[in-house]
Amino acid sequence: MIKNNIRRESYLKFLNTWKNRDLIKVLSGVRRSGKSTLLAMFQQDLKEQGVQDENIIAINFEYMEFEELTDYRKLHDYVLSKVDKNKKNYVFLDEIQHVQNFEKVVDSLYIRDYIDLYITGSNAFFLSGELATLLTGRYIEQHVLPLSFQEFKQWHTENNPTIQQLSNRDLYAMYTRSSFPYTLAMTNQQETYDYLQAVYASVMFKD
Repeated sequence: MIKNNIRRESYLKFLNTWKNRDLIKVLSGVRRSGKSTLLAMFQQDLKEQGVQDENIIAINFEYMEFEELTDYRKLHDYVLSKVDKNKKNYVFLDEIQHVQNFEKVVDSLYIRDYIDLYITGSNAFFLSGELATLLTGRYIEQHVLPLSFQEFKQWHTENNPTIQQLSNRDLYAMYTRSSFPYTLAMTNQQETYDYLQAVYASVMFKD
């Protein structure tokens, strides 16, 4: 389990249920809803199930070191250079909306029986239904939401000793101020407000 992050069992169950099945697994949702963390947790699950590090290829297109791979041809060549055709390989393409014509590389990787493919996306394109047009019949999608109240309460129960002093009403008031996972460990309202302003700005101007 990844430190300071809540294990979101319903979403991990989705990933484990569809693992090794002949569909592209898609996690969609707004920025900072926890998609990348879910992938990292699932990758750890795979390792605990016996999958070797070299058979897990993970790329987050928001990291500068992967900027060159936003060219779909280079991305395609890079992934194929990393996989072992004699084993099952788990390929994770995180925030793939940064790759122009990403559907071309996704289609090409999908048809290879030694690749199990997972992608995430945040922008309006992913949330608009356009994905269904590009990948019809080839994918299964899970929309990732910010934390539910139950998840929010669970994290604070496990990590915040003072939480038992609060009523559910007080805790729910905290929850309504932010249900984004990153705000869990924030200790004052101004920090949370500043963070949320940045998230909303990203959604408005980048997506």
